[in-house]
Amino acid sequence: MDLGLNEAQQMLQNSAREFLEAECPDTYVRAMEENERGYSPEMWTKLAEQGWIGLTIPEQYGGVDLTFTDLTVLLEEMGRALLPGPFFSTVVLGSQAIQLAGSDEQKSEFLPRIATGQLIVTLALTEPTGRWDAAGVETTATPSSDGYVINGTKLYVPNAHVSDYLVVAARTGDAEGDVSLFIVPRSTSGVSQTLLKTIASDRQSEVVFENATVPASTLLGELNGGWDTIERVLQWGAVGKCAEMVGGGRQVLDMTVDYAKERVQFGRPIGSFQAIQHHCSNMATEVEASRHITFQAAARISDGLDAAKEVAMAKAWVNDSYRRVCDLGHQCHGAIGFTKEHNMQLHSRRAKAAELMFGDSDVHLESVAQAMGL
Repeated sequence: MDLGLNEAQQMLQNSAREFLEAECPDTYVRAMEENERGYSPEMWTKLAEQGWIGLTIPEQYGGVDLTFTDLTVLLEEMGRALLPGPFFSTVVLGSQAIQLAGSDEQKSEFLPRIATGQLIVTLALTEPTGRWDAAGVETTATPSSDGYVINGTKLYVPNAHVSDYLVVAARTGDAEGDVSLFIVPRSTSGVSQTLLKTIASDRQSEVVFENATVPASTLLGELNGGWDTIERVLQWGAVGKCAEMVGGGRQVLDMTVDYAKERVQFGRPIGSFQAIQHHCSNMATEVEASRHITFQAAARISDGLDAAKEVAMAKAWVNDSYRRVCDLGHQCHGAIGFTKEHNMQLHSRRAKAAELMFGDSDVHLESVAQAMGL
């Protein structure tokens, strides 16, 4: 398996870095932390014009039809720039669920508008149970004469406040795996949304469904067959989040090396001290190891191979690795790295948020053990 970038992927990486350096400087990231939407419509339009929102959508639906590995390259650069907004929740979660489970009619209705940036979608999965398995889904969808009535609470739904549609996981049977997916307009009567305060200042919401009635046409895929789709989407989500963390770790490393060369103490640059050199060397090793294990998992997903163990290994490792890189970055920067004005804290806060999304290290280490028959 060749994990190096091909020519097209190298061009995508270079163009993405150039675009994000120009359009997503740290001033934009900071401004969007204070913005109620958490992104600017102008930026969303530019992402659509780049073809990035439709990167993995088939050409017949107006997309570019590239692979998950190509998307991983792009997400790494977005993680490096700390791009805020609903790109991840729309492209990696909501759009992918529709591609995997949607009927021809549903794909034709939603995917072209997603690809052009007309629609923002997200996945409403996690609940107060805090679980990432089918047993954690307690929201119910009960058949009615008009379709289905949804009741329950979803927590930490990314960008629900600006999403046009929510792909909602709901229990439709008594067995543990009897979970179905529904494409629910956020404007549906009985659906309420409240923004949550998070460490990363991203936009996650509590979404409450109180007798929210949706037509039968909103069912995405087979009744009671939604969990298979969710598992595949979660693989995309876990590895995609790893890619963002790899990009963030690379930026922290570069930032720290530059600082070590410029900061003078005791009459010489602090980078000349062995302790700082070893910190930076350890950071470089962490970043390269994280990138390798992430792209190994991404390649298996792109090739249609069983990737469960590789995905779990990647998320378990990169969760801790990004945190270690940020810790060492703070050690090298000293007190200034903890100030609000410095970019180190931007990465540290996002590292903690990313660690918990799609399962923390303990969850994925358990999955690796099970894959080994333990």
